[in-house]
Amino acid sequence: QVQLVESGGGLVQPGGSLRLSCAASGSGFSTYAMGWYRQAPGKQRELVATVTRSITKNYADSVKGRFTISRDNAKNTVYLEMNSLKPEDTAVYYCNARRGIDEYWGQGTQVTVSS
Repeated sequence: QVQLVESGGGLVQPGGSLRLSCAASGSGFSTYAMGWYRQAPGKQRELVATVTRSITKNYADSVKGRFTISRDNAKNTVYLEMNSLKPEDTAVYYCNARRGIDEYWGQGTQVTVSS
């Protein structure tokens, strides 16, 4: 069992930056593929970025070059560095852990990009 707790969301102006963190409790963090997803009002949840156990990274086209995902296995934490934020990045951001058929979600953190 893995519990995920996101933090770091908030209100930021267009062009600004935020760093999201997701702290995992439970065993075996390094064996999970970790990811960030987001859901805007009235829209489906979508992939933002993932990082595998072997540190292979994948990004949605809409965030490439602006967002960076990273993980620190010693701290059981995954990060999402978000730069050059746009109003369309406004959403609830969710942390995800996946290993085989096991999958866990955090409760989400709100990111609002507005002037």
